[in-house]
Amino acid sequence: MHLAPTRVSPFLLLIALFFSAAMVGCDSARQAVRFHAADVTGVPYGKDFRLQAVDGGERTLADFRGKVVLLFFGFVQCPDVCPTALTRAVEIKRLLGSDGERFQPIFVTVDPERDTAAILREYMRAFDPGFVALYATPDVTRKTADEFRVHYAKVPTGSSYTMDHTAASYLFDPAGRLRLVASHSASAADVADDVRLLLRER
Repeated sequence: MHLAPTRVSPFLLLIALFFSAAMVGCDSARQAVRFHAADVTGVPYGKDFRLQAVDGGERTLADFRGKVVLLFFGFVQCPDVCPTALTRAVEIKRLLGSDGERFQPIFVTVDPERDTAAILREYMRAFDPGFVALYATPDVTRKTADEFRVHYAKVPTGSSYTMDHTAASYLFDPAGRLRLVASHSASAADVADDVRLLLRER
């Protein structure tokens, strides 16, 4: 038996194409706003570091594989930006619940002249003993900051000085790749959402 070819109404075809395009657009939009922080996946900087840990030995990103790393550059005598960023990291870990075990904040000092291993150790304990503090010689500190495009500079204050520095936080996925840059103003809830997404990626 010969069947006549099925005819599709031009109107119905247009409707189908419209909704198909709309769904593609929605998917693209969802991908575009997937993260709260700036998505910097694939940038040619921020590949790795090799710095001293306060408990001895060197640390690189490879030491933290399997975790989402939040990397922040600062200094112990910072009056507000650094303690605010570290307090936010404490809240992020709390919001993550059991996933907090796979979240690793790392603090890198840009003031190695004053921030000794002993001082950094006590500073981290004031926030969370599981947070990691790293330091290096002034030359290595500068090279590391340049690798992450972090600005810092001494600012004289009478007989002493303070430090001007980049306040953003860098987020690495469990494979050790730089993925996101969170602004200082980002909320703990938003960063926690981003950490969850990175942990669940395949």
